[in-house]
Amino acid sequence: MKVVKISTIALLALLATACGGERSAADRGTLVSISASGEASKVPDIANISAGVVTEAEDSEQAMRANATQMDKLLKAIKQAGIDDKDVQTSGISLSPRYHYQQDRKPQITGYVAHNTVSIKVRKLEKLGETLDQLAATGANQIHGPSLEIGEPEPVMAEARQQALDKARARAETYAKALGMKVRRIVSVSESGSGGVPRPMMRAEMAAAKDSAGTPVAPGETTLTVNLDLVFELE
Repeated sequence: MKVVKISTIALLALLATACGGERSAADRGTLVSISASGEASKVPDIANISAGVVTEAEDSEQAMRANATQMDKLLKAIKQAGIDDKDVQTSGISLSPRYHYQQDRKPQITGYVAHNTVSIKVRKLEKLGETLDQLAATGANQIHGPSLEIGEPEPVMAEARQQALDKARARAETYAKALGMKVRRIVSVSESGSGGVPRPMMRAEMAAAKDSAGTPVAPGETTLTVNLDLVFELE
């Protein structure tokens, strides 16, 4: 019984301390909610492209065999271009019939079309044009892209985040000054970000791209955006 009484008294004491430590609603300052965004840009250094081979034959097996032979050459060319195996991934293989249509007649299969496509990540952007030309010369008859991205986006995001935070704090200071108060603390922060948004190149960059050998590629800039929702306490 003594143990139970002591435990109960200790629990009541803890509750009393916790309640006493809480600030009352009257003691709390005014809360102001502010949304702000920040952005930062950087020239992208990674390109994502897709390349593939389309072959046709009267027989489905022949179409697939011819496609496999040509695709093997393409994969070797990709490796010769200095692209690591981890940056090459098969993204689609398909075989479909080719039909001949005539009025009032059932469609007739006249052959087969085989597709094989790989997704490629090119980490040396300055060699992207040369790589595209090499793939086309090897037999790639289907090329899509590029999609450009920043390899290490976190430093760029940090810059955008700081910009958004500075904007939000400046607005909070404006509200506090107008109310004859001051900013005490940040109560909560919620963050959301957006992906890269391409920006046009400068004229000098475009001229350099046109003068380069092979397929010209204009990297431009990629802009990352951070949106913050903050709650400040004023006192």
